[in-house]
Amino acid sequence: MKAHHANDPTMDASGFVVLADYVPHIVQEIRYYSTYNFIGERIDGYEAPCALLTVEAARMLKAVSNELFVQGYRLKVFDAYRPACAVRQFVLWGIEDTDIRMKPYFYPDLEKQELFLKGYIAKQSSHSRGSAIDVTLLDMKTGKEVDMGSPFDLFSEVSHPSFRGISQEQYENRMLLQKVMVRNGFVPLDCEWWHFCLKDEPYPDTCFAFPVTAKI
Repeated sequence: MKAHHANDPTMDASGFVVLADYVPHIVQEIRYYSTYNFIGERIDGYEAPCALLTVEAARMLKAVSNELFVQGYRLKVFDAYRPACAVRQFVLWGIEDTDIRMKPYFYPDLEKQELFLKGYIAKQSSHSRGSAIDVTLLDMKTGKEVDMGSPFDLFSEVSHPSFRGISQEQYENRMLLQKVMVRNGFVPLDCEWWHFCLKDEPYPDTCFAFPVTAKI
């Protein structure tokens, strides 16, 4: 891809890897490739149901995965690199689109416009810089997601990592994920227990625009 877009750094995927090639134990459920997300349709720029990350972030996530694997868990990824066109679609949906068909599932207590004001959707996303990831834990004994007290992309106070109106076990599950991620160089987000961004990200000022595809 680099050769074709020498003059446009946002289309240069040479610093990225397909995460599954790099972290063998991960499970993927790329929600923005599916229709089960807060908009209710496949999101622009998602051409394959796979996670892409910068090499640096993937390297650290591999360390996270290895550490958790020993404890009986696998990482499950909902989203990683997100093209700029996807973020643009989120913003336009929030401003112009009257469609609220997924409201009962993802933002039952909020109006669409509040999703931006409260920080659940960003007009410029760290995901577009290639070193942010949305993850949860999968229990290898049961084959099911670990109970985190709220599902991925539930835009609500209950999804804040510090929220204590959940069971002690659910809170401890969040803290287990957070501690391992932080120990390996990721920074949590205060309103989403699933979101982490690499502390020393390699492209802090670049919002990439190439599509999510299995061939980069």
